[in-house]
Parts: sequence; structure tokens; C-alpha cells
Amino acid sequence: MLDVVADLSSFSFEAGLTEDEKKLLHLRVRSAGLIFCGCAHAVFLCKLVHLLRCVMKSHTANRDSPGEDSDLRVGVLGMGQMGKQLLLSLLEKSGIKPSHIKISSRRPESVVGFIPTGVECFSDNRRLAAWADILFLCCLPSHLPKVCADLHSNLSKRCLVYSFTSAVPINRLAQLLGHDFILKPQYDFVACDAADVWPSCIHLATALMDPLQIEASCPFSTSGGISLGLNWVCAVLYCLLNICTSSGLGSSDALSLINSMLKEKQPHTVELNAQSFISASYASCLLTKEPFPWISLADAQYKETPLLCFLSRSKSMQQCISAAYKLLVETQAKLDSSTLM
Repeated sequence: MLDVVADLSSFSFEAGLTEDEKKLLHLRVRSAGLIFCGCAHAVFLCKLVHLLRCVMKSHTANRDSPGEDSDLRVGVLGMGQMGKQLLLSLLEKSGIKPSHIKISSRRPESVVGFIPTGVECFSDNRRLAAWADILFLCCLPSHLPKVCADLHSNLSKRCLVYSFTSAVPINRLAQLLGHDFILKPQYDFVACDAADVWPSCIHLATALMDPLQIEASCPFSTSGGISLGLNWVCAVLYCLLNICTSSGLGSSDALSLINSMLKEKQPHTVELNAQSFISASYASCLLTKEPFPWISLADAQYKETPLLCFLSRSKSMQQCISAAYKLLVETQAKLDSSTLM
């Protein structure tokens, strides 16, 4: 449909602003960039976890074992601005079946438009927590105590909670949930002219196909003025390790699968080894058939870990992870174990 006011400046958002208000327009751009980055990073995580589950299923099938169910179940709790944009991004780019995405909202009737896609929406946080493999928290901070009370004791140990709720530190969230498998992005702003990067992010579906914006959202990039940093990347890698551990995969096999996913497109990259993830003393005693210990993601995001030290000095591994990020976010929704292999 033709937009008859598209070229009329008097109908633009900026037309009704005072001079003082126009000085704050950069906040609108920043907000668009934050939503884009949040959605892009969530898509990357879901694709990476789904890919690992596919590879693990193939790996265990070769050993006459039933293995891990590769169909990833994703829950979104809260359907405000962030929740709706996240849901759209998952449907467009993640490759997850709509029937494997469920929503819990206080007002399910407000998102009936998503029902034809196959996404199920209800108002039952406990049910969502018991079902999901990854649970995205998109609720307001004021709602968090009630939400955490609902989720407490209903989360399985292997359910990854991904929090977009601001102003609540991860250690406090871990206490409220009684759960340590939590990932929370912490965005910082760096000095950079991002005025030309993020405005079009208001149209998220289009923005997620733009290589320049995907490049700007890369965790190691500052070209968009928004920085995520090493702690989040470390937590993502520890998340992959925990998934292998919860499936009983030996340390040698876990490392082999994670390395193969990350470095297939850059075969000469330095590999992750046991000492990259855990202390040298523990790694020296770890048998190849023995799973890695369970890693608390809550601790991994604010403590200095072996993995943080390794990534800080390994530019090669940073480049490898950046390449995997851009490849996974740019690819179309259909995803299988051949995406990186």
C-alpha cells in the first residue's frame, strides 16, 4: 500500500518537537539500536544452541543412543515492546518452529495476531517455565518479584533464563529464581557517531537482513556505539558447555563439538581446550570421558574466569566468534547442522 504522507516533512516524527526536545532525538536512535542488538543477540544464541543440539543428536546417533531432542523450545514471558520485537525476530530469523515458541502474558488477548503463526499464547508463567529450554524474561522490573515467585521451583536446572529486565543485577535475579543458569546482556555505550547506523532499526524485520547493522551489533564491535563485551560471550560459551554436560557428554567430545561449530569457517583458529574453561589444576585431573563440571552462569558473568582471560588475549578466537555470529544472524530462518559444517 502506498504511503501518501511518506515525503511530507510536516507528518514526520520530528515535526512536532521543540528545539529542546530535538536535542534528545539521539535517545530514540539509541533505543532502536538497543532493541535491534537485543533481538540479534537472542537470535544468535538460539541458533547456536539449536545447532549444538542438532550436532549432538547426530553425534550420539552414531553411538546407537537416542541422544538429545534437537527441537529447541523457546518461551517469551512478557509482551511489551521488547517481547513483541523479540518474538518477531525469532519467527523471522531463528529457524525455530512456531509450535515450539510459547508466550506467557498478562493480556494474551493483546497478541492474538500471532496465533495464526502457530505460536501459543496463554497467561501461566509456571507452565511456561516447566516447558521451555530457553526462557526470555521481557517483563518490567516492577513485575519481577511476582514473576520470579511464579518461576521459582518450576525451572529445570537445564532451562536457560535470558533476562532483558533492566535494573536487576544477575546475582539478585539468581537469588529470586533460585537458579544459576541465567544470561543477562549488559550493554554499554561508547563514543561513536551512530546516527547513520540505527534509525532504520525501527523496521526490525528489514534491519535483521542488513549486513551493516549486523556488523555493528557484533559483540566485539563498537561501530554502532553499543558495546556488549567479553562477559556475555563467555557466558554463551559456558552455556554451550553446560548443555553438553547436562547431556552427559565427555569433556573431549564437548570440546570437539564446540570447536567444530565455531571454527569451521576459520580452520586455523586457536582451539578451545579444557584450560580455556576451567582452572589448570581441575583440567589436569579431568578425564576425556568425564563431563565438565556444571558452570554457574551467574558467577561467570561478573567474576574473572579462565575463559575471560583466554578470550581477552586471543584475537584469533574473537575473530572466529565474530564470524560465527555474522554467519548465523545473516542466514535465513531454516537451520540445520550443515549451516556451519
